[in-house]
Amino acid sequence: MLTSPLEKGGMTNSDRCREFLSLPADQDREFVLGGCTYREIHRLAAGLYHIAKASNVSKPTICLCSDDKALLAAALIASLSSGGPLLILPYGRSRQALEEVMEALSPTFFLGDDSGDFPPGPRVIDTASIPLPGAALTDSVRDPDKPFLILFTGGSTGKPAIWPKTPRNMLAEARYQSDTFGITKDDLFLSTVPPYHIYGLLFSVLIPLISSARVLPGIYTFPKEILLAAEEHKATVLVSVPVHFRVLKNDALQRFQLRMAFSSAGMLDGEDALYFQEKTGVDVIEVYGSTETGGVATRRRFLDQESWIPMAPVNWRIRDGSLCVRSDFLSPTLPRDGEGFFVTADCADPDGEGRFILRGRADDIVKIGGKRVDMATVQAKLKLIPGVYDAVVMALPVRTGRQNELAALVATRLDIGDVRRGIAGISEAYAVPKRLAVVEEIPMTRSGKYDRTEIERILKTGKN
Repeated sequence: MLTSPLEKGGMTNSDRCREFLSLPADQDREFVLGGCTYREIHRLAAGLYHIAKASNVSKPTICLCSDDKALLAAALIASLSSGGPLLILPYGRSRQALEEVMEALSPTFFLGDDSGDFPPGPRVIDTASIPLPGAALTDSVRDPDKPFLILFTGGSTGKPAIWPKTPRNMLAEARYQSDTFGITKDDLFLSTVPPYHIYGLLFSVLIPLISSARVLPGIYTFPKEILLAAEEHKATVLVSVPVHFRVLKNDALQRFQLRMAFSSAGMLDGEDALYFQEKTGVDVIEVYGSTETGGVATRRRFLDQESWIPMAPVNWRIRDGSLCVRSDFLSPTLPRDGEGFFVTADCADPDGEGRFILRGRADDIVKIGGKRVDMATVQAKLKLIPGVYDAVVMALPVRTGRQNELAALVATRLDIGDVRRGIAGISEAYAVPKRLAVVEEIPMTRSGKYDRTEIERILKTGKN
């Protein structure tokens, strides 16, 4: 049996949940800089709890449609209370994303803003409509091994998937990250990631909340606003994604008050990490994991190079080239072998001293004309061409639908002929993409991942 971070120090899972639900000693301390205090968040949580209880629904559910970190913190606290509402985190705020949630999960409420585009049916709750009862939340907590949060993923990856998370899953990881990286109440988090991504929710809401830290209210995505927020507000922790570290490669970047920077939702380019380290003195901490597995490993690109260091609560092994993991962070619906290990889609090699190196995804291998082609390798080779800033390689079905052909969207100012000649000079003929399109920037989702739906559309139509 794995030892949970929630059970260390003689505390049970329920004790840790109860500790999370309790107010910090300084109740009037801000959680959101210039906004809600910890006391006000707990009052909002009590109000949400009572709204859900009064709904006359046996198991009320709240779909989280707000980027307001105070509201999200309040919803987490309300849900972790015994009898609290089940939370749904959609993959986006678009009408389409919310309609998909409606069809699959039928939420009782939407928690958001009146300006949002919500499907008809569920009541929309905003800050102004939440009663602020004088009574505090109950000390009784939800079963730590029963789901309290449903992560609804989709959009950039095709068909939506549903991943339940338990208090043990989320609080164990939040507590581990907070303790490992020494997060304190003196830290101020600056995030470029929306909180509807599990990485954003963990690092811009839950980890600060469990650490009695503070957060900046916005989601900062443009280079100037990221740098301005870091300088003006003296942020100490930057939570970002690879695409934003790339756009921060400019002369205005400096350390400010930053002492730590995190990156996830994709592999951070080594040159981008080195530039950030040289300008700030901060070695970016990459976090590897997924919605379904939670965190798996971390690395500091300047210090650790290509090696990933598994998180202490994570057991891992490599079986037939695939990375297998076991931890308290795994979604309870993931299939496991007899020893509790889940086989990921990521290929890996051991690197000694309890570390591993990722070698791409198993589903990145496709057959083109009877030959095995690693799309990650083709993508890496495209990025080696002088003048190419980024590239995404996909396998698209040919007209008959029985075979695939390689397609690549390339961010560059070169013309297609230059790109084609460049990749042909360093690749086998069968590994040269048949379809090529060039753009100034690869389309991204708000969570900093490649927008594969839009990329596929461009490759199929040839229109930006």
